[in-house]
Amino acid sequence: MQYEPTLARADLIDFALNKYFARVDAKDLEGALSCFHDTALFCVQTAFTRHSGKAEIARMFEDFFAAYATIIHRDFTCTVDEANGRITACFTAELHDHDGNVTLLYNTNFWRLRPGAEGPKFQEVYVYMSGANPLV
Repeated sequence: MQYEPTLARADLIDFALNKYFARVDAKDLEGALSCFHDTALFCVQTAFTRHSGKAEIARMFEDFFAAYATIIHRDFTCTVDEANGRITACFTAELHDHDGNVTLLYNTNFWRLRPGAEGPKFQEVYVYMSGANPLV
């Protein structure tokens, strides 16, 4: 199903990088969740995991934030489908655990945004990652 697009290319990139990933990197749970519709779907395709709805997505982020002292998403390459409100980003996820160990993942996310009363938000997120899934 397609939704009526409401964001221009630059706004889609800003939403994904500066609203969503900036809040994830800051471990801002409420800010990160504010990027999702209540019925959003978050799937890690390479690990066959699925989180449906904000409550499941919130629990996933709570565990993820607790597991790492520092979370950094960087080196983004974005591809945008402005006409359909979709964006893809390839990037590096740098995760520092509480013992000082660093995990580097090379991921690609696919997002579909849906308009809503509070503005467009993620309806679907599909993640492909190069290593073990920390988003369980």
